[in-house]
Amino acid sequence: MPTTIPHPTTASRLQSLLETLLQTPLPVRLRAWDGSTAGPDDGPVLIIRHRRALRRLMWQPNELGLARAYVAGEIDVEGDLYDALARLAALIWRSPDLRDVPMRTVAGDLVRLGVLGTQPKPPPEEMVVTGARHSRRRDRQAISHHYDVGNDFYRLVLGPSMVYSCAYWTSDEPGYGLADAQRDKLDLICRKLGLAPGQRLLDVGCGWGSLAIHAAREYGVQVVGITLSTEQAEYARKQVAEAGLTGQVEIRVEDYRDLEDGPYDAISSVGMAEHVGIGPYAEYAAILHSRLKPGGRLLNHQIARLHLPPRQPHQQRGFIDAYVFPDGELAPVGTTVTLLEEAGFEVRDVHALREHYGRTLRAWVANLEAEWPAAVRLTSPGRARVWRLYMAASALAFETGRIGVNQVLAVKDTRDGSSGMPPTRGDYAV
Repeated sequence: MPTTIPHPTTASRLQSLLETLLQTPLPVRLRAWDGSTAGPDDGPVLIIRHRRALRRLMWQPNELGLARAYVAGEIDVEGDLYDALARLAALIWRSPDLRDVPMRTVAGDLVRLGVLGTQPKPPPEEMVVTGARHSRRRDRQAISHHYDVGNDFYRLVLGPSMVYSCAYWTSDEPGYGLADAQRDKLDLICRKLGLAPGQRLLDVGCGWGSLAIHAAREYGVQVVGITLSTEQAEYARKQVAEAGLTGQVEIRVEDYRDLEDGPYDAISSVGMAEHVGIGPYAEYAAILHSRLKPGGRLLNHQIARLHLPPRQPHQQRGFIDAYVFPDGELAPVGTTVTLLEEAGFEVRDVHALREHYGRTLRAWVANLEAEWPAAVRLTSPGRARVWRLYMAASALAFETGRIGVNQVLAVKDTRDGSSGMPPTRGDYAV
C-alpha cells in the first residue's frame, strides 16, 4: 500500500515558518488558532491566537515583534512564563537578517497561513516620545508614561511599601516578605548615608515618598523629595500628611536641573540615574555634587549593564524602550563610578545587589498575577501584560547576570581631605 503522507497542520506550518524566519529551532510547543499543535511535548506552550501575530513577526522578527503580539493578546503562554522566556531568550536577544531567508521556500506557507499583508499598527500601550532626547519636555513625557499608570495599580504590584526599586532580603525565615525586605533596604540606605537628627536629605526621584518618610520618621532628618510624576507627588504628599511628617518632608514636582536650594547633608538617588541617560550623567553628577555639603554623602542606587551590548543610535527600539522605560539607558558600574569621580566625588563603597533584584521582581510578578482581574480593570489588558512580561523578563536578566544593580556610596571630601566615613564597612552596612 502506498504510504499516506500526513497533511500538514496549521501548527506544523507555523513551526516550519517560524524556524525558517528566526533561523533557529523553536524550543517550545506551538498551539495555533485552530487548536492544532506542533513542537516539543515538554514544557510551556506558545499559543498563537491570531494570524496578525505572524504578520508582526514578518515585519519585526525580533523581541519587539514578539512583544507587540504578546501585548496585543495575539500570543500567550500556557505554563511557566519564566521557563518560556528562558527557552525563548535566544530568540528575544537576537535579530535575524531576513535577507538570509530563502523566501521562495516559505512563500507557500505565508499564503496558506494568511500572513502576507501590511504591517499592523502597534498596540496603543506603545509609547513614542517626541522632542530632543533627555530634554526637560521629553523626560517629563517618559516619566509620565511609566509612573502615571495609576497609584492603585502600583500599590497592587509593589505592595503597601510602595517602593519601586530592588529590595534587600536579609532573611529566609517564614513570614519575612517583600515589605520587610523593602524596609531593610530603606534602612540600609539611611545607615550608609549616616543620617542623624537635624540633617537635610535630598531624595532625587523620590517615587511615592517611602524613603523620605522612613528617613524622617526613623532618623529625624528634614527631607526634600523631587519627582517629575504628578501622581507620585500627590500620593507621597498624602502619605507624608497621614504620617504626621508635614513639617519634616517636602515633596516637589521638580526637575533635578532646576534645583536651586541647598546645600544638603546627604543625597539619595534611587532608581533615578537610569532615566538620566549616559550622556547627561556627567551634568547630573555635577549638579548633585554642587548641592552637597563638604563631608556629605551620596547614595546612588542604579541598574547596570553587565553582559548586554551597548545600545547603538541606529538600533531598532526594543521592548523596554517602547513600552516600559522610554529613553532609559544602562551603563556599566565602572562608567558610573568614573563619572562620579570626575564630578568631584570620592567613591567609598560599591555594593552589588543583583540577586536581590531577581527575588524582588518575582515577588512583584506574584502580586500582579494574584490580582490579575483588578490589574486589568485599573489599567488595560495590554498594560497589565506589559508589566507581567517586563518584570518576568527582568527577573531572568538579573538572575542570569545580563544586568546588575549596585549601590554606590560616595563622599564630597572636605578641604583637609577628611571624609567623615567610619573606619569599617560593618559600621554602616550589615
